Amino acid sequence: MNLKNITKEFIKTTKDERHEFDFKSIKIDGYDIARHATAFANADGGLLIIGVEDKNREITGVDGFDKQENIIRDAVQQFTIPTIPHHFHLVEIEDDKGNQNHLLVIEIEPSPKMHKTNKDEVYLRVGDKSKKMNFEQRMSLMYAKGVQYFDFDPVNNATLDDINFDVVNEYCRKIGYNKTASEYIRENRGFIANSKGNLSSAAILLFGKDPQRFFPRAQVRFIKYQGTEALTGASMNVIKDRTFKGRILEQIEKSIEFMSNQIKEHTFLGKDGKFVTIPEYPEFVWKELIINAICHRDYYIGGTDIQIKIFDDHICVESPGSLPGTVTIQNIRHTHFSRNPIIAEYLHEYEYVREFGEGVDRMFNELEKAGMKALVYNDENFILRVSVWNELVKNQNNSTNVGQDVGQDVGQDVGQDLQKLIIECIKQNNKITKKEIATKANVSEKTIEREMKKMNNITYKGHGFSGYWEIIK
Repeated sequence: MNLKNITKEFIKTTKDERHEFDFKSIKIDGYDIARHATAFANADGGLLIIGVEDKNREITGVDGFDKQENIIRDAVQQFTIPTIPHHFHLVEIEDDKGNQNHLLVIEIEPSPKMHKTNKDEVYLRVGDKSKKMNFEQRMSLMYAKGVQYFDFDPVNNATLDDINFDVVNEYCRKIGYNKTASEYIRENRGFIANSKGNLSSAAILLFGKDPQRFFPRAQVRFIKYQGTEALTGASMNVIKDRTFKGRILEQIEKSIEFMSNQIKEHTFLGKDGKFVTIPEYPEFVWKELIINAICHRDYYIGGTDIQIKIFDDHICVESPGSLPGTVTIQNIRHTHFSRNPIIAEYLHEYEYVREFGEGVDRMFNELEKAGMKALVYNDENFILRVSVWNELVKNQNNSTNVGQDVGQDVGQDVGQDLQKLIIECIKQNNKITKKEIATKANVSEKTIEREMKKMNNITYKGHGFSGYWEIIK
């Protein structure tokens, strides 16, 4: 928010305080200043505008309250640990008595550190409130800001007996580690978290025999709905509900396999006479959303799992945890940060993950190239939601901004063209397989199967490879 926007009209017409600013009286207590200041610093920064009564928006200013102003300035320095990054500004304004006066504006920068008050209380700006954080929320904030990494935390009662050393051996071969799997766990990356021999969280999540024994909600749940919104009660519209557990790599592989079977395809006859298939979402985008959620979720938040909700017109990925480090919704395309660096490094070896934010920019570019809406991020109450729509962006002429020729071709009777090709293939070879037809049509086997189910003029006689196709006249 620009300081030039702080006018009498703005103060009087703005209905509520917001995430990025708050009005306070000059009579505010020093500790309350520290409370709100740390809340802004722990979030996205903001402005504390002093000299406005927050109950009725009366502009009283700060002139003539030199002693109280000094208390406020000192409180920001002395009552915050560590001291928050801030600047003071005096803004000229006419008060409600018609006198020229000033507001004291405390400009608070977002901080990569976690700040608390001198009473050891941590606050976070959530909406228009400075919310006091409980122990679990404080830990999550520490992980999000990189003050402490969950990867290295010890897991109570987890020992080497809980490690699947076949999986460790496979990874050692992949990275060219020449010692034993046991030596790798003992000597690398803090997998042994303390002197008691307890394993770290990363060791269990990456190599554990049963990670959910220690982290019950470290899993991915897919919920597919019929329609464009989630309904409850008698109108409940859930048509699929699957949960994938196991090690992190297993979750990614199972999730990608499952999602690939849920993505629809649009097939049309191109101008060169060949069939072209376009998925409803770019492959890189939906894969990256899954990988980012699993790699960068806040595993300390144990009360919920990753939820991927599939609707007719969009996909919503909900991952526990706020945006990590200095990443914000505004800079997410170009700011890189890994909440779980050991997990990220491990998945990088399997060519699944980059540093946080590197793949985000490509997702935006892929969607723009496909003529689709941009991703929408929402970071609220320690849940990060990302939504992607399968609709093409329309311009004023009601045609797609990009891929206009494709948009026109999709409107043709694609199914009939594809069914004609299937008939011709069967006429030439009645033992032809669906896979061979798909190759000739330049489409997926799934697309051929879907089209064949619509056809009542063909049937398959016999079983397996000994059978053959018959055309019904």
